[in-house]
Amino acid sequence: MFPQKTLPRTCLKQQFRHIKVLDQMNARLFTFVGGEIGPWRVVNVKAVTGESLADVKRLNIVNGAVPEGLNAAKWLLRGVTSNERYVTGLEKNQLVAKQPVLGRLEATCAALIPIRKAASWWNLAQDERRRIFEESSNHIKTGLKYLPTVARRLHHCRDLGEDEPFDFLTWFDYPLSDSAAFDEMVAELRASEEWMYVEREIDIRVVRDDD
Repeated sequence: MFPQKTLPRTCLKQQFRHIKVLDQMNARLFTFVGGEIGPWRVVNVKAVTGESLADVKRLNIVNGAVPEGLNAAKWLLRGVTSNERYVTGLEKNQLVAKQPVLGRLEATCAALIPIRKAASWWNLAQDERRRIFEESSNHIKTGLKYLPTVARRLHHCRDLGEDEPFDFLTWFDYPLSDSAAFDEMVAELRASEEWMYVEREIDIRVVRDDD
């Protein structure tokens, strides 16, 4: 019998720390699966800027990882939830106070909007991006106007590496009666200076089947 080797204590600590980070990341990871199954029926897939995605019948949202090549899935989009990157403390408090929870019974309409920004955006300094994001484009102020009508969750794709096709995935849900308000909100944002840096955007509209 050969003697069993044991790892040094420092290596074991590093391994456990790595596993803990992966577990935390997986808890924040969401995968949007476009294919044949899911509670959301896809009614429209529209390329606003750049290349579109394949048309699909259904959308499923999985909290965690989904293997590539999933049967009947035409595309997988992944992103992780994180802290708000450009908001002040006051703005965060205002958002928290008015932001409704996702999954309200009356919120039978939803939109998944994947976005990729140009390299010129990421080459800007953080304070310059903040200036464009809010002081010029009123991104937060615009969103606040439509709360609590529209619920929102932002997913960061760049945190997963450079191979992801988008930088952000934003998931919205809202009641059918507020569809016009949602369209007004996205139209205002797309007319802003910030959107001059968007090089790919897809607008995917879905409805929840309650039967």
